[in-house]
Amino acid sequence: MGTTHGFVALALAATLLPDAPGEAAPTLVLAAAFLGGVAPDLDLLADHRRTLHFPVVGSALAAAVLVVALLSGRGEAVVAGTFLGAAAVHAVSDVLGGSAEPEPWNPTTGRGVYDHVAGVWRRPRRFVRYSGAPEDFLLCVPFAGVAVLAPVTGPTADAAVLAVLALSGVYTAVRRRLGALAEALIRAVPARNRPAVADETDPAGNSEN
Repeated sequence: MGTTHGFVALALAATLLPDAPGEAAPTLVLAAAFLGGVAPDLDLLADHRRTLHFPVVGSALAAAVLVVALLSGRGEAVVAGTFLGAAAVHAVSDVLGGSAEPEPWNPTTGRGVYDHVAGVWRRPRRFVRYSGAPEDFLLCVPFAGVAVLAPVTGPTADAAVLAVLALSGVYTAVRRRLGALAEALIRAVPARNRPAVADETDPAGNSEN
C-alpha cells in the first residue's frame, strides 16, 4: 500500500529528525517524508511502477540533495532531500512486493518495478504478495507505531497517523472485493445515466431502428 511506504518513510524521518542538519521545521520534514513515500503510487493513473518509480535515478538524486543538505544545513534542502529519499525508498522496496497488475493475487507478470537505467522490469520477490494483503497491513502497524511514539510528533500528527492506519485496515479488508464493488456500483446506475456503448454490429454506433 502507498500508506505502508508512507509510514516507513515517516518512521525513518521521525527517528532521524533530531540529528537533521540546519533548522528545518519538523512538521515540514515529517510531511515531506510521508508524502514522498506515497507519491510514486500516483502513477496508478499511468504506467504503474514505471512512470513515477525511479529506483536508481531517484536514489542517486536523493543522495545528492541530502549531501547538499548535510553540507549547507539549509532547511529547504533537508525537506527536498527527505521527500526524494522517501520516494526512492518506496521505488527500491517495491521489488519486495508483488507484481504490478490489476489482480496481483493471481500473478501473471514479473513486473516488480521498472529500472530506467537498465531499461528492464525488475522481478517482484513477493515477500508481500500484493498491495493491501494482510501482511502489508501488518507492516503498517509497527512503522506507524514508531512515528506515533517518536517525541517529534505531536498530538495532531499522531491522530492523523492513527486515522490513516485505520483507513489502511479498511482498504485491506475490502482490497480483493474492489473489482466486484465497482461492478456493483456500475450496475446500480440507471441505464439512462450510463455512458453510451456502441452496438458491436455497427462500427459507427448507429441504431438499427
